[in-house]
Order: sequence, then structure tokens, then C-alpha cells
Amino acid sequence: MGKKGDLSNFERGMVVGARRDGLSISQSAQLLGFSRTTISRVYKEWCAKGKTSSMRQSCGRKCLVDARGQRRMGRLIQADRRATLTEITTRYNRGMQQSICEATTRTTLRRMGYNSRRPHRVPLISTTNRKKRLQFARAHQNWTVEDWKNVAWSDESRFLLRHSNGRVRIWRKQNENMDPSCLITTMQAGDGGVKVWGMFSWHTLGPLVPIGHRLNATAYLSIVSDHVHPFMTTMYPSSDGYFQQDNAPCHKARIISNWFLEHDNEFTVLKCPPQSPDLNPIEHLWDVVERELRALDVHPTNLHQLQDAILSIWANISKECFQHLVESMPRRIKAVLKAKGGQTPY
Repeated sequence: MGKKGDLSNFERGMVVGARRDGLSISQSAQLLGFSRTTISRVYKEWCAKGKTSSMRQSCGRKCLVDARGQRRMGRLIQADRRATLTEITTRYNRGMQQSICEATTRTTLRRMGYNSRRPHRVPLISTTNRKKRLQFARAHQNWTVEDWKNVAWSDESRFLLRHSNGRVRIWRKQNENMDPSCLITTMQAGDGGVKVWGMFSWHTLGPLVPIGHRLNATAYLSIVSDHVHPFMTTMYPSSDGYFQQDNAPCHKARIISNWFLEHDNEFTVLKCPPQSPDLNPIEHLWDVVERELRALDVHPTNLHQLQDAILSIWANISKECFQHLVESMPRRIKAVLKAKGGQTPY
């Protein structure tokens, strides 16, 4: 049996061409693989109307949400990105003569390009810190990858045995991931889980130091003298290295500042602006550790196992991974400049 039913415009053109070339219905059906009934119908339609395009493309149930309705639905999304499908449907049906169901709402939103996504998490940046970020980016906008290779990055992080699912979802289009209405701001976390301090540069991963308590100035001084100093003098013997640290209170303590002053002939301290994890590529290494922890076949059941797993994952991060992060710094600086000190995708 040959193909029955409606044909594409291209196939309809082939049928008409075969018949105009003098082939019979049977010969056309055998050549093209369509049924004799289909060949006859398509050719008769062409003879009557002079068209090969199908008139059946407009068949089917009429769309319940027209262009005006789509604009109304778009305004509902813009007003509340976190609205559920039920809430959107209920709000849309208010004052409408013909109501729609949730399935129609979902289909319409997809047709408009909207999908339900988890919001992009970014730090809450104050006006003052936005200016500081912009100043930092302007001061380093001419730095090349070679310049950034001289920086050793550091930070603290905390890893938990159990994670909150954070099931907040928003409606957005593909290119709206950094729209302010599609973001969720984060604050610095408190104590709990396993806390570690680490550092790295383009050349190598540095030490990862477990922190058994809240990091104060005294404990940080031990880290700086026992880990930062030997790393910097070994990796940058020409005293051309920069040690990056954030603005945590213990980093700004007097005993820390005095220690750095005593060693300013060996390396320079590079202070990143506050609320700027996108300007510290070590943040992405913490993400790597987090993903690897969640991917473990056997998950840690106590803090000791968790600490061992973190140290093992850190030691096995590939060189290509952390070098790529350092090489992204010129792009990060450009992104901050473009955002005028605001949030960036990094």
C-alpha cells in the first residue's frame, strides 16, 4: 500500500510534476510510493485551484489564547516570576469570557518561549559595593592572562552532610537568566558542616586546610604564616606574586595587616571588592567539590568522612580545570564593567 493522507507541499509538487510529465495515475503511484487515491486527489486539486500547497494546514482546534491573550499572560509572568501554573491560570481567567485550563496555560507559555527554571543565584550587592566592584574592574581591565597567572586565589567554604533542595522556580525565557527579576540573592552562610580554607594559582593547587572552628584572626594568622607564605615564596621567588583574599573580618585584623606589611617585599596582597564571588575563580572550585560530593556512590555519614572526601576531591581536581578558571579573568572583568558593577553570569 502506498502512502495515504495529506502530503507535504514538496510531495504534492512531485505528484503534479509526475502527472504533467505524462505518467498515469498507476505509474505515478508506483514511482512515488503514494496510493492511487492520493495521486488522483492531489492532481485534481491542482487542476481545480492551480496550487500545490495544502489547504489543511489551518485545520484543527482554534487556539484559545490569541495574540492579545498572550500579551496578557506575558504581563502576568513579568509581574510574578515565581507564580505557579495554577496561579497563572487563575489570574488569567479573571475577567475573561472564556476560561482556560492549566494544560492550555503550559502550552501557551512554551509557545511564547517561557519555561520553568531554577533562578540564577547571585550575591546581594549594595550600592557602595557596586561602586567598589566597578573601581576594581577599571583598575584591572588591562590585565592579561599572563598578569592573572601571578595571582594566588584564596577563600573559605563550608560543606554540609545534607542539603536543602531550594525548590524555588521561576518562569523565564532562554535569554533572561540574568534579568533582575529572574535572580535570587544569597547571603553568607553560618557555621555547620565542614569548613575549609584553600588557595590555588594558575600553576598549581595549593593547600586545603580544614577549619575546626570559626576562623578568627589568630587562626588565620597561622594559616597565612604556615601555608600562604611558603606557597607564595615557592611559586613566585621573584616577588612578583599577588595573594588574593576577600574582606572577611579576620582578614582585616591588625595582626594580619602587620604581618603582610612585614612581608610586603615578598608578595603583594590583592584585595577583591566585597560581595564579589564572580571575581574569585576559587568559588568555581568549591562548586566542583560540591558536585563531586553529590555524585559519590557512597555518601559520607559523618563529618570525619565528609572531610576526608573533600580533601580527596580537592587533590584530584584537574590542572585544566583550575587553569581555565584563571584564564577567564579578563572576561570576568569585562562582564563587571558591562554590568556597571552589578551581577554577572560568573
